[in-house]
Amino acid sequence: MTRFAKLAIVVALATLSAGAAFAAGVPNSAVVIPRVFNDAPFSVLTVDNSYPSLISFTDEVVQPAGWANLHVWRLSQDGMSPMEFGNLDGFAVGASVRISGDGNGEAGMQITPWWSEADGRFNIRTPDGEVACFGGRLPFYSFTANHGKSYVKGTWVHLTMIYRPTNDMDATNPATIEYIYDDGIPVSSGQLPFDEGNPSEDPPHGLWGILNYAHAGGYMQYNNMVGQPAGTAMTTEFCSFTFVDLGAVVSTEESSWGGVKALFR
Repeated sequence: MTRFAKLAIVVALATLSAGAAFAAGVPNSAVVIPRVFNDAPFSVLTVDNSYPSLISFTDEVVQPAGWANLHVWRLSQDGMSPMEFGNLDGFAVGASVRISGDGNGEAGMQITPWWSEADGRFNIRTPDGEVACFGGRLPFYSFTANHGKSYVKGTWVHLTMIYRPTNDMDATNPATIEYIYDDGIPVSSGQLPFDEGNPSEDPPHGLWGILNYAHAGGYMQYNNMVGQPAGTAMTTEFCSFTFVDLGAVVSTEESSWGGVKALFR
């Protein structure tokens, strides 16, 4: 068993405490949404959607080009449309990610807000190597600032996000999210609380969590395409996908991070 498979099992055992009330279900496929940003419309885009084995994007510059192209994939249950995750749907999602090629940009995992397929990022970036989580409804966290982590192009890392709603979903007891960055030495953000959504938008979107309805998956954004020679390419690959449905309400107790770390020794 791979260490990533072990991690998925530990996530399930350490976090699942809501009984059998599964909410979101389990994905069986993925859908690709290319060119969410399309500043370089003449680029040559190659997509491999072989989920659950592999998803990859390769984008090659053709001048004239603009600043950035953004391509995303989403977990699905029908192979045609993204799964919808409600504000009360607890789940853990992850994948191994690698950026390669001559071009630079950013990539990673996402839990997107209802209004945008571009936001809500667990982000690794080249060439500076910054690792951070931000945007949409996600609480900000920097693995570079807090743990000294720096992504190295051409290497695999595993990114995991664990979303835990609560019974109350209020200022005292909001939903939380935990980010885990694994470059061979896994580190966790701990459980970070969500702030309040817009009260004027509840209903239908809810408050104090990811809101109704979020999508989950990954992305590649190729930056500064206008500054790259024709033929310069960026590739991002995703594999070793992990997903656990955690039910409609998840325990607020801290998960056993020591147990997770023990699997990597």
